[in-house]
Amino acid sequence: MSESVVLNVTGMKCGGCESSVTNSLKAIDGVLSVAASSKDKQVKVEFDAGKTDLQAINTAIAGAGFTVENNS
Repeated sequence: MSESVVLNVTGMKCGGCESSVTNSLKAIDGVLSVAASSKDKQVKVEFDAGKTDLQAINTAIAGAGFTVENNS
């Protein structure tokens, strides 16, 4: 079953930042699509909840050097 989430991400300032986040997320098995926007400081991720979860997505973004804001 696929899910979508929009995350507020701090630290993205350019297209290179968008590429870093996108590549980190696409490396996760179960991530179906990624749309990163440095202008909006958001990342939209569609993923297969049977293969990955939000924690793995947040960890990948942090590993790329960016911070996911609390999205409550």
